[in-house]
Amino acid sequence: MTGEPGAAGAAAPALTVRRGRGTTRGVALVLHGGAEHGTEPVRPWHLAYLRMVPFARALAAAYGPHGVDVYLLRNRVRGWNGPAYDPVVDARRALARIRSEHPGVPVTLTGHSMGGRVALTVADDDAVRAVCALAPWTPDGDPVEPVRGRRVLLAHGTADERTSPAASRGYAERAVAVAGHLARVELTGERHAMLRRPGVWRRLVLDTTARGLELPAGPRVADLDDAWCEPAPTHLSITL
Repeated sequence: MTGEPGAAGAAAPALTVRRGRGTTRGVALVLHGGAEHGTEPVRPWHLAYLRMVPFARALAAAYGPHGVDVYLLRNRVRGWNGPAYDPVVDARRALARIRSEHPGVPVTLTGHSMGGRVALTVADDDAVRAVCALAPWTPDGDPVEPVRGRRVLLAHGTADERTSPAASRGYAERAVAVAGHLARVELTGERHAMLRRPGVWRRLVLDTTARGLELPAGPRVADLDDAWCEPAPTHLSITL
């Protein structure tokens, strides 16, 4: 997915792929953040993209031996850019490639900030089983229908200065009626960049991915063991 013209003359989205061992039994797609508006190309050294590299590496290290391929998407341009919705277009192209390479293989999505919004939007793809949205940008009115029947984890720092924890709580309250399983975690004192407690964020991603792909092994977050089955609102403000 490189070298083709894209939005605002930018190159096509780029995918970095870490192949798992043996037959592919699942795919984890990782999506980075951005901004509401912006047509400048996303470069490999941009912070929003680099922030997701450790998650892709952690997923590959933990689940590559179990046959999971990890795809890290770099969008064409920085902005959401409604009504063009450039990162949504990019994510759907990535999912189409994954389906063509691995027909019938389940997929999980991990996204941060704008990438969380993208993940929640494209979760209606037939291959998607689970979404892990980290500090997601969830404006009022965003539809929840795309997560119908999916496993969804929303995680937000209580001190997030960029995206609203209250808005993600509102999204969770609306989505809980349609999602297959939904939980929302609040990380006390954590901010948008996820720098204070990186290990906790990583474990949340690994846990959601393992459950979504029904892997035989993987880190579990004990606080989530019962949360997936608890009635709202008890599982919408799990504090870590």
